[in-house]
Amino acid sequence: MKSFKIGDIKFSNPLFLAPMVDVTDLAYRIICRRAGASMAYTEMLQAEAMIHADKAIKYKTLTNSDDKPLGVQITGRKVSDFGKIIPQLKKYNLVDLNCGCPGHLTINHESGSYLMKDPDKIYSIIKLLKDNDLTVTAKIRLGFSKNNVMELVKKIESAGADALTLHARLANEGRGTKADWSWFSKVKDKIGIPLIGNGDVFKPEDAEKILEVCDGVMVARGAIGNPLIFNQTLDYLKKGKYLENNYKENLKLYIEYLKLSKKYDLLKMSKAKYIGGKFLRGFDGAPEMRNKFMNLRSFDDIEGFVKGLI
Repeated sequence: MKSFKIGDIKFSNPLFLAPMVDVTDLAYRIICRRAGASMAYTEMLQAEAMIHADKAIKYKTLTNSDDKPLGVQITGRKVSDFGKIIPQLKKYNLVDLNCGCPGHLTINHESGSYLMKDPDKIYSIIKLLKDNDLTVTAKIRLGFSKNNVMELVKKIESAGADALTLHARLANEGRGTKADWSWFSKVKDKIGIPLIGNGDVFKPEDAEKILEVCDGVMVARGAIGNPLIFNQTLDYLKKGKYLENNYKENLKLYIEYLKLSKKYDLLKMSKAKYIGGKFLRGFDGAPEMRNKFMNLRSFDDIEGFVKGLI
Protein backbone atom coordinates (compact mmCIF):
# COMPACT_ATOMS: atom_id res chain seq x y z
CA MET A 1 0.00 0.00 0.00
CA LYS A 2 1.20 3.49 -0.82
CA SER A 3 2.36 5.80 1.92
CA PHE A 4 3.39 9.37 1.34
CA LYS A 5 4.16 12.65 3.03
CA ILE A 6 2.89 16.19 2.72
CA GLY A 7 5.51 18.49 4.16
CA ASP A 8 6.64 16.76 7.35
CA ILE A 9 3.36 14.87 7.80
CA LYS A 10 3.56 11.14 7.12
CA PHE A 11 0.22 9.40 6.67
CA SER A 12 -0.56 5.87 7.82
CA ASN A 13 -2.45 5.21 4.59
CA PRO A 14 -3.52 7.18 1.48
CA LEU A 15 -7.22 7.53 2.42
CA PHE A 16 -8.45 11.05 3.24
CA LEU A 17 -11.85 12.24 4.44
CA ALA A 18 -12.92 15.28 2.41
CA PRO A 19 -13.96 18.46 4.20
CA MET A 20 -17.73 18.81 3.80
CA VAL A 21 -19.89 21.67 5.05
CA ASP A 22 -22.40 20.57 7.72
CA VAL A 23 -20.92 17.06 7.80
CA THR A 24 -17.28 16.86 8.86
CA ASP A 25 -17.40 18.34 12.33
CA LEU A 26 -15.26 16.86 15.11
CA ALA A 27 -17.71 14.03 15.81
CA TYR A 28 -17.90 12.87 12.19
CA ARG A 29 -14.16 13.17 11.68
CA ILE A 30 -13.52 10.94 14.68
CA ILE A 31 -15.81 8.13 13.57
CA CYS A 32 -14.24 8.19 10.10
CA ARG A 33 -10.76 8.08 11.61
CA ARG A 34 -11.82 5.09 13.71
CA ALA A 35 -13.01 3.45 10.50
CA GLY A 36 -9.62 3.96 8.85
CA ALA A 37 -9.29 7.49 7.41
CA SER A 38 -5.72 8.74 7.91
CA MET A 39 -6.44 12.44 7.35
CA ALA A 40 -9.34 14.82 7.89
CA TYR A 41 -10.09 18.54 7.74
CA THR A 42 -12.34 21.10 9.35
CA GLU A 43 -15.38 22.19 7.42
CA MET A 44 -14.54 25.00 5.00
CA LEU A 45 -14.01 28.33 6.76
CA GLN A 46 -14.13 31.83 5.29
CA ALA A 47 -11.02 33.87 6.12
CA GLU A 48 -13.23 36.91 6.63
CA ALA A 49 -15.35 35.07 9.21
CA MET A 50 -12.20 33.95 11.05
CA ILE A 51 -11.03 37.57 11.30
CA HIS A 52 -14.30 38.60 12.92
CA ALA A 53 -14.49 35.53 15.19
CA ASP A 54 -17.80 34.40 13.73
CA LYS A 55 -19.66 32.32 16.37
CA ALA A 56 -19.93 29.36 13.98
CA ILE A 57 -16.14 29.24 13.73
CA LYS A 58 -15.92 28.03 17.34
CA TYR A 59 -17.89 24.88 16.56
CA LYS A 60 -16.27 24.26 13.19
CA THR A 61 -12.79 24.37 14.71
CA LEU A 62 -13.38 22.12 17.72
CA THR A 63 -10.80 19.36 17.89
CA ASN A 64 -9.15 16.98 20.36
CA SER A 65 -6.09 14.77 20.69
CA ASP A 66 -7.68 11.95 18.67
CA ASP A 67 -8.27 14.29 15.74
CA LYS A 68 -4.77 14.25 14.24
CA PRO A 69 -3.34 15.04 11.78
CA LEU A 70 -5.83 17.81 11.09
CA GLY A 71 -6.05 20.23 8.21
CA VAL A 72 -7.96 23.51 8.29
CA GLN A 73 -9.71 24.28 5.02
CA ILE A 74 -10.06 27.96 4.25
CA THR A 75 -11.19 30.17 1.42
CA GLY A 76 -11.72 33.88 0.85
CA ARG A 77 -11.77 36.66 -1.70
CA LYS A 78 -9.12 39.07 -0.38
CA VAL A 79 -5.47 38.07 -0.26
CA SER A 80 -4.94 40.43 2.69
CA ASP A 81 -7.52 38.57 4.78
CA PHE A 82 -5.33 35.47 4.82
CA GLY A 83 -2.46 37.43 6.31
CA LYS A 84 -4.68 38.48 9.21
CA ILE A 85 -5.47 34.89 10.27
CA ILE A 86 -1.95 33.42 10.24
CA PRO A 87 -1.84 33.04 14.07
CA GLN A 88 -5.08 31.02 13.98
CA LEU A 89 -3.72 28.74 11.26
CA LYS A 90 -0.50 27.84 13.09
CA LYS A 91 -2.19 25.27 15.33
CA TYR A 92 -3.15 22.99 12.42
CA ASN A 93 -0.96 20.39 10.76
CA LEU A 94 -1.69 21.88 7.36
CA VAL A 95 -3.74 24.57 5.66
CA ASP A 96 -5.86 23.65 2.64
CA LEU A 97 -6.98 26.43 0.32
CA ASN A 98 -10.43 25.69 -1.09
CA CYS A 99 -10.62 26.72 -4.74
CA GLY A 100 -13.33 24.25 -5.64
CA CYS A 101 -16.54 24.81 -3.64
CA PRO A 102 -19.36 25.35 -6.17
CA GLY A 103 -21.98 26.57 -3.68
CA HIS A 104 -23.88 29.66 -4.80
CA LEU A 105 -23.25 31.60 -1.60
CA THR A 106 -19.54 30.89 -1.83
CA ILE A 107 -19.39 31.90 -5.49
CA ASN A 108 -21.34 35.09 -4.78
CA HIS A 109 -18.71 35.82 -2.18
CA GLU A 110 -16.07 35.43 -4.91
CA SER A 111 -14.37 32.61 -3.01
CA GLY A 112 -14.23 28.83 -3.33
CA SER A 113 -14.39 27.78 -6.98
CA TYR A 114 -14.64 31.44 -8.04
CA LEU A 115 -10.92 31.70 -7.28
CA MET A 116 -10.13 29.48 -10.27
CA LYS A 117 -11.06 32.43 -12.47
CA ASP A 118 -7.95 34.16 -11.14
CA PRO A 119 -4.94 31.81 -10.94
CA ASP A 120 -2.69 34.73 -9.98
CA LYS A 121 -4.77 35.37 -6.85
CA ILE A 122 -4.46 31.69 -5.91
CA TYR A 123 -0.70 32.01 -6.37
CA SER A 124 -0.60 35.08 -4.11
CA ILE A 125 -2.62 33.42 -1.34
CA ILE A 126 -0.49 30.27 -1.32
CA LYS A 127 2.74 32.28 -1.47
CA LEU A 128 1.61 34.38 1.51
CA LEU A 129 0.79 31.26 3.54
CA LYS A 130 4.07 29.57 2.61
CA ASP A 131 6.04 32.70 3.50
CA ASN A 132 4.63 32.24 7.01
CA ASP A 133 6.08 28.73 7.33
CA LEU A 134 2.79 26.84 6.94
CA THR A 135 2.30 23.49 5.24
CA VAL A 136 -0.11 24.38 2.43
CA THR A 137 -2.24 22.40 0.01
CA ALA A 138 -4.90 23.47 -2.48
CA LYS A 139 -8.12 21.79 -3.55
CA ILE A 140 -9.26 22.63 -7.07
CA ARG A 141 -11.50 21.41 -9.86
CA LEU A 142 -10.73 21.24 -13.57
CA GLY A 143 -11.77 24.87 -13.81
CA PHE A 144 -14.78 27.09 -13.19
CA SER A 145 -16.77 26.93 -16.43
CA LYS A 146 -13.88 26.09 -18.73
CA ASN A 147 -10.96 23.74 -18.20
CA ASN A 148 -7.85 25.66 -17.15
CA VAL A 149 -6.46 23.00 -14.82
CA MET A 150 -2.95 22.98 -16.30
CA GLU A 151 -2.56 26.71 -15.73
CA LEU A 152 -3.91 26.31 -12.20
CA VAL A 153 -1.59 23.49 -11.19
CA LYS A 154 1.48 25.32 -12.51
CA LYS A 155 0.58 28.42 -10.47
CA ILE A 156 -0.14 26.34 -7.37
CA GLU A 157 3.11 24.41 -7.52
CA SER A 158 5.21 27.48 -8.36
CA ALA A 159 3.74 29.26 -5.32
CA GLY A 160 5.23 26.54 -3.14
CA ALA A 161 2.22 24.35 -2.35
CA ASP A 162 3.11 21.07 -0.67
CA ALA A 163 0.36 19.02 -2.36
CA LEU A 164 -2.70 19.31 -4.58
CA THR A 165 -6.16 17.79 -4.44
CA LEU A 166 -8.04 17.58 -7.74
CA HIS A 167 -11.81 17.07 -8.00
CA ALA A 168 -12.18 15.92 -11.58
CA ARG A 169 -15.16 18.09 -12.63
CA LEU A 170 -15.70 21.69 -13.58
CA ALA A 171 -17.29 23.85 -10.90
CA ASN A 172 -20.42 24.37 -13.01
CA GLU A 173 -20.90 20.63 -13.54
CA GLY A 174 -23.32 18.96 -11.18
CA ARG A 175 -23.19 15.50 -9.68
CA GLY A 176 -24.97 14.17 -12.74
CA THR A 177 -21.78 14.71 -14.72
CA LYS A 178 -19.34 11.89 -14.10
CA ALA A 179 -15.94 12.90 -12.73
CA ASP A 180 -13.33 12.64 -15.49
CA TRP A 181 -10.55 10.62 -13.86
CA SER A 182 -8.44 10.73 -17.04
CA TRP A 183 -7.24 14.14 -15.86
CA PHE A 184 -5.44 12.66 -12.88
CA SER A 185 -2.68 11.16 -15.02
CA LYS A 186 -2.44 14.30 -17.17
CA VAL A 187 -1.93 16.46 -14.11
CA LYS A 188 0.33 13.97 -12.32
CA ASP A 189 2.71 14.02 -15.29
CA LYS A 190 3.08 17.81 -14.99
CA ILE A 191 3.70 18.27 -11.26
CA GLY A 192 6.32 17.24 -8.75
CA ILE A 193 4.17 17.45 -5.62
CA PRO A 194 1.77 14.80 -4.26
CA LEU A 195 -1.61 14.55 -6.00
CA ILE A 196 -4.78 13.50 -4.20
CA GLY A 197 -7.67 12.40 -6.41
CA ASN A 198 -11.29 13.21 -5.59
CA GLY A 199 -14.69 12.76 -7.23
CA ASP A 200 -17.17 9.84 -7.42
CA VAL A 201 -15.42 7.60 -4.87
CA PHE A 202 -18.20 5.34 -3.63
CA LYS A 203 -16.56 1.92 -3.27
CA PRO A 204 -13.10 0.43 -2.68
CA GLU A 205 -12.62 -0.30 -6.37
CA ASP A 206 -12.99 3.44 -7.11
CA ALA A 207 -10.26 4.29 -4.61
CA GLU A 208 -7.94 1.61 -5.98
CA LYS A 209 -8.36 2.92 -9.53
CA ILE A 210 -7.49 6.47 -8.51
CA LEU A 211 -4.49 5.26 -6.49
CA GLU A 212 -3.05 3.69 -9.63
CA VAL A 213 -2.18 7.28 -10.58
CA CYS A 214 -2.52 9.49 -7.51
CA ASP A 215 -0.63 9.48 -4.23
CA GLY A 216 -3.81 9.69 -2.19
CA VAL A 217 -7.58 9.54 -2.58
CA MET A 218 -10.13 11.80 -0.91
CA VAL A 219 -13.60 10.44 -0.14
CA ALA A 220 -16.52 12.85 0.15
CA ARG A 221 -20.16 11.79 -0.43
CA GLY A 222 -19.13 8.14 -0.36
CA ALA A 223 -18.32 8.51 3.34
CA ILE A 224 -21.62 10.15 4.36
CA GLY A 225 -23.55 7.40 6.11
CA ASN A 226 -20.80 4.91 5.31
CA PRO A 227 -17.62 5.55 7.34
CA LEU A 228 -16.79 1.88 6.83
CA ILE A 229 -15.80 2.68 3.24
CA PHE A 230 -12.36 3.45 4.69
CA ASN A 231 -12.07 0.09 6.44
CA GLN A 232 -13.34 -1.72 3.36
CA THR A 233 -10.89 0.09 1.11
CA LEU A 234 -7.96 -0.71 3.38
CA ASP A 235 -8.94 -4.39 3.29
CA TYR A 236 -9.26 -4.26 -0.47
CA LEU A 237 -5.86 -2.62 -0.93
CA LYS A 238 -4.17 -5.13 1.39
CA LYS A 239 -6.03 -8.35 0.55
CA GLY A 240 -7.81 -7.76 -2.75
CA LYS A 241 -11.19 -8.35 -1.11
CA TYR A 242 -13.48 -6.80 1.47
CA LEU A 243 -16.70 -7.52 3.34
CA GLU A 244 -19.82 -6.01 1.81
CA ASN A 245 -21.57 -3.33 3.81
CA ASN A 246 -22.66 -4.41 7.25
CA TYR A 247 -25.32 -1.81 7.98
CA LYS A 248 -25.39 -2.74 11.67
CA GLU A 249 -21.70 -1.93 12.08
CA ASN A 250 -22.26 1.39 10.33
CA LEU A 251 -25.22 2.14 12.61
CA LYS A 252 -22.97 1.52 15.62
CA LEU A 253 -20.74 4.26 14.29
CA TYR A 254 -23.77 6.54 13.97
CA ILE A 255 -24.58 5.92 17.65
CA GLU A 256 -20.98 6.84 18.44
CA TYR A 257 -21.39 9.97 16.32
CA LEU A 258 -24.45 11.00 18.37
CA LYS A 259 -22.57 10.45 21.64
CA LEU A 260 -19.61 12.52 20.45
CA SER A 261 -21.93 15.24 19.16
CA LYS A 262 -23.60 15.42 22.56
CA LYS A 263 -20.25 15.44 24.38
CA TYR A 264 -18.96 18.38 22.33
CA ASP A 265 -22.28 20.26 22.14
CA LEU A 266 -22.59 19.75 18.37
CA LEU A 267 -26.05 18.17 18.30
CA LYS A 268 -28.59 19.70 15.94
CA MET A 269 -31.80 17.92 15.02
CA SER A 270 -31.61 18.80 11.33
CA LYS A 271 -28.03 17.59 11.10
CA ALA A 272 -28.66 14.41 13.09
CA LYS A 273 -31.54 13.53 10.76
CA TYR A 274 -29.71 14.40 7.55
CA ILE A 275 -26.67 12.31 8.44
CA GLY A 276 -28.71 9.57 10.12
CA GLY A 277 -30.86 9.19 7.03
CA LYS A 278 -27.73 8.43 5.03
CA PHE A 279 -26.93 5.53 7.37
CA LEU A 280 -30.39 4.01 6.90
CA ARG A 281 -29.88 2.37 3.53
CA GLY A 282 -28.59 -0.85 2.05
CA PHE A 283 -30.87 -3.25 3.92
CA ASP A 284 -34.37 -4.67 3.53
CA GLY A 285 -37.01 -2.21 4.68
CA ALA A 286 -34.56 0.73 4.69
CA PRO A 287 -36.94 3.22 2.98
CA GLU A 288 -39.68 2.52 5.53
CA MET A 289 -37.23 2.80 8.46
CA ARG A 290 -35.89 6.04 7.04
CA ASN A 291 -39.37 7.54 6.85
CA LYS A 292 -40.03 6.62 10.48
CA PHE A 293 -36.67 7.99 11.50
CA MET A 294 -37.35 11.36 9.88
CA ASN A 295 -40.52 11.75 11.97
CA LEU A 296 -38.75 11.34 15.31
CA ARG A 297 -38.74 14.42 17.52
CA SER A 298 -36.03 13.99 20.14
CA PHE A 299 -32.42 12.83 20.27
CA ASP A 300 -33.36 10.13 22.78
CA ASP A 301 -35.97 8.83 20.33
CA ILE A 302 -33.38 8.84 17.52
CA GLU A 303 -30.82 6.95 19.59
CA GLY A 304 -33.39 4.42 20.80
CA PHE A 305 -34.77 3.89 17.28
CA VAL A 306 -31.33 3.25 15.80
CA LYS A 307 -30.29 0.95 18.64
CA GLY A 308 -33.41 -1.08 17.93
CA LEU A 309 -32.13 -1.75 14.40
CA ILE A 310 -28.74 -3.06 15.52
